[in-house]
Amino acid sequence: MAEVATQTCPKCDSCGKYDRRILITGGAGFIGSHVVIILVRRYPNYFIINLDKLDYCASVKHLESIKDLPNYKFIQGDICEPDFMRYIFEEEKIDTVMHFAAQSHVDLSFWSSLDFTRTNVFGSHVLVNAAHEAGVGLFIHASTDEVYGGNSVKALTEGAKMNPTNPYAATKAAAECLVSSYWESFKFPVIITRANNAYGPHQYPEKVIPKFIALLERGSKCCIHGDGSAVRNFLFVTDMAEAYDIILHSGKPGEIYNIGSDFEISMINLAKQLITKCAIEGDANDLIDLGDDRPFNDMRYPMDSSKLHHLGWHPRVSWESGLQQTIEWYRNPDNFDSWPSAVEALRPFPSGSNTMRISKERMQRYKANAEK
Repeated sequence: MAEVATQTCPKCDSCGKYDRRILITGGAGFIGSHVVIILVRRYPNYFIINLDKLDYCASVKHLESIKDLPNYKFIQGDICEPDFMRYIFEEEKIDTVMHFAAQSHVDLSFWSSLDFTRTNVFGSHVLVNAAHEAGVGLFIHASTDEVYGGNSVKALTEGAKMNPTNPYAATKAAAECLVSSYWESFKFPVIITRANNAYGPHQYPEKVIPKFIALLERGSKCCIHGDGSAVRNFLFVTDMAEAYDIILHSGKPGEIYNIGSDFEISMINLAKQLITKCAIEGDANDLIDLGDDRPFNDMRYPMDSSKLHHLGWHPRVSWESGLQQTIEWYRNPDNFDSWPSAVEALRPFPSGSNTMRISKERMQRYKANAEK
């Protein structure tokens, strides 16, 4: 009988080399990329696997500074593919998950809510189930303050009732329920985070701050939903990344942590501040275009982040400093061109909704089949 050649696993030596093997989903996106960079640089004893679908709002250009470091690996893939995710957990020997991959643009969710359900709900279910099957030691699920919704005059704690009012928020709330059920049913160690609006470098310019900056720099008006009175809290992205570092090392399984800032501003005042900071001449009111409002637009939902403060985290970057850093980053054309479709994001978003988009071609095909 011929001798069968055997091979040792090429990962065996490296598996024991690192104290943790962390899978970060959505690590080529906005918040995820900053978390990846911090962990890769700060913890050479951690092996960071960045899994990203590379959707329109992601860019590997943001990860150039770490791409060749020995404790970093990028994998292009979709969390919505169960067999692929099982393969990743087995092949990469994952022991920790930080889940950032999501569809996150509220405006877009009114027009393509089924896409949001697939990624945010089904994808999160696929991921947490694969992680549970693989015996992962910790699963951190990044959710959003949008799940609180509505109009609150007081800062909301983690025990506040979820009240999602748009398709994006609803999918994130549903994903939270799925993830937390694995803790309740199986005591699978999950942590859920609910974060304020982040801003800073690497954010695709469909979101309000980079969009306003890019529009003003190109001589266009800031387009605002409704009368601009809606208020949002903002947190600089490096502060948010630091919060995830704290939660990774000190967070308690089964808990929810708000990640928020006390700073809040209305959309109309945000536009006026950016007009001033970008040194745009003229009357600010002439540089603001008030359009139709969203089908529903939350007025205000501040958060109480004292639970996270008790773990030692506090925001460090002031609004003034963070905004200036953001303006300078987007003024660099090389940065803005990180996404092929960046210019398309600057168009005013259509009002109304079409939550079940059907192309004209498909509709014509359906009609033709019905007439047969």
